Amino acid sequence: VQLQACGGGLVQPGGSLRLSCAASGRTYNAFNMGWFRQAPGKGREFVAAISYRGTDKSYADSVKGRFTISKDIANDRASLQMDSLKSEDTAVYYCVAGGGPFGTNRYTTDYYDYWGQGTHVTVSS
Repeated sequence: VQLQACGGGLVQPGGSLRLSCAASGRTYNAFNMGWFRQAPGKGREFVAAISYRGTDKSYADSVKGRFTISKDIANDRASLQMDSLKSEDTAVYYCVAGGGPFGTNRYTTDYYDYWGQGTHVTVSS
């Protein structure tokens, strides 16, 4: 399974971006999906996750109410709608996919078997 993320870029504070993640090599309908990010000089941070059916969603407190994760099962695609962006959202964003029980381990990097290459998001005026 290969994950390809796109949609990053430069946006002003308060603006919006939509990240998309497409899978290839195997259908990922059975996978739980998520997004992590890594800011310069910091470790990877959980952002959001969604169950394979799209019915169970989780968000980091720092993005709750501003970001929305969704899944297009028919087209094997996951998306992250990011609104009201702040300078502290600046990071490389990684799309991830994993199987197994979707419990509290969803917040950890170890849970996810597959990682995309990352897409840059810069929030600056």
